[in-house]
Amino acid sequence: MTPQRPLAQTLSTPMRSLAGTAADHLLGTDTAERMAEEFGAAARLAARSIAAAAGPTTGPGPAALRARLDAVDLRTPLGNTAAALEEATELYLRDAVYFHHPRYAAHLNCPVALPAIAAEALVTTVNTSMDTWDQSAGATLIEQRLIDWAADLAGLGPDADGVFTSGGTASNLQAMLLARNTAVAGKPGSLPERLAGLRIYASADSHFSISTSASLLGLGAEAVVAVPVDGRHRMDAVALQAALAADRAAGLHALAIVATAGTTDFGAIDPLQGIGDLAAEYGAWFHVDAAYGCGLLGSPRHRGLLAGIEAADSVTVDFHKSFFQPIGSSAILVRDRARLALVSHHAEYLNPAAEAGRAPNQVDKSLATTRRFDALKLWVTLRAIGAEALGTMFDTVMDLAAAAGTLVKEHPELELAAEVQLSTVVFRYVPALPVPDGDLEPLANEIRRALYESGEAMVAATTIEGVRHLKLTLLNPQTGIGDVAAILEAIVAHGRRISGERALGQVQA
Repeated sequence: MTPQRPLAQTLSTPMRSLAGTAADHLLGTDTAERMAEEFGAAARLAARSIAAAAGPTTGPGPAALRARLDAVDLRTPLGNTAAALEEATELYLRDAVYFHHPRYAAHLNCPVALPAIAAEALVTTVNTSMDTWDQSAGATLIEQRLIDWAADLAGLGPDADGVFTSGGTASNLQAMLLARNTAVAGKPGSLPERLAGLRIYASADSHFSISTSASLLGLGAEAVVAVPVDGRHRMDAVALQAALAADRAAGLHALAIVATAGTTDFGAIDPLQGIGDLAAEYGAWFHVDAAYGCGLLGSPRHRGLLAGIEAADSVTVDFHKSFFQPIGSSAILVRDRARLALVSHHAEYLNPAAEAGRAPNQVDKSLATTRRFDALKLWVTLRAIGAEALGTMFDTVMDLAAAAGTLVKEHPELELAAEVQLSTVVFRYVPALPVPDGDLEPLANEIRRALYESGEAMVAATTIEGVRHLKLTLLNPQTGIGDVAAILEAIVAHGRRISGERALGQVQA
């Protein structure tokens, strides 16, 4: 009888063959120092690229970048991290869009706080998963403490709770799911039968994620009632009341009312107090989408603009928009923590129902299972520089936007679309010489494209009442009024050139 070898000895040969190859590239006790070196190398590459950026973009086109990427043979590795990072520099960093640049004024992207970047190194390295206590321990308590802090800023009361999410779309989806489950709880029939006749009310300028959520939750986008806005693009509370009354008379029921605190285009803040009163009157879930406007929660001067948010059943906050955090860092806050049980699911292999309440498992209140420890970067930022510093930075960009709005109003070839409210400025270029109305529509897109291709600046565009406009989104406290003036001057210069070329072409034709 052949004697059996010990298990460890049996496995030693294949384990030795694995060591020195792929296993050497995994983080462990023996590779921890090398991890720090490679982290440092990547950080130095990023730092050099950021410092060297002459503008927010190099203006690359998809075809050129795709050709470079298509030339890479993914079947043949480069053999070491240094070579792979050098390649990534050419394929990514060289033509990346740099949100830190003072002439980036396109979308709701902010430069990020240095303490948050440092914290990301810890998050990525340890790779904590936030679903259960036995995978996260102190990370769970840090996230819970930050939720308490944010809910306190919003004035939601002692029973508030919440959870971090990947972004405002995910937070809005969870809010609408809580609203839906609250509305149908205890009703007879199948879920489709219980959803019949339910309506969600949001302003015509609300984020598209509300309609997307309605579709995902079985209500259909047609269940979302678009309430008209006033001259400042805020939800018209009188129109909301009329819509609620008319639908009630028709046998329809208000599932939720969504107020936006900072619309994407105009930064408009809906009348929160009046909307909250109507939600209470009609028995509707009151949700405030403050993904953009949440920066006001920490503002030393403008917190009053969010008066009425404390009555919300749920609030969306995006720290990666207005608290200068890296993507993604969002949260949903709820006034009554018991409501989060409406999305709880218990799995025997993860969070058994029999053990519910014995440990603080974040998966019990999250739509996601595996989830990054995205709360740490905010925690480290707050501990390093404080919430007031972040609020002051948001005040700074609001002041900058107000000054930018004045520059637009004073320029004879620029036309402001609406009063500046948070940190966006919507306007259009109107040539000094009369042009046919049809020529103005494509002009905004061509000006924006010219700015992008030149690399001198980046701005956004949007359509207001069928008319294409340009938009400055100002979320960088290091951007000065001189930078804004230079962007506007470039817009006018490109506008004059493009409209002049058109006029010449029409004459020659």
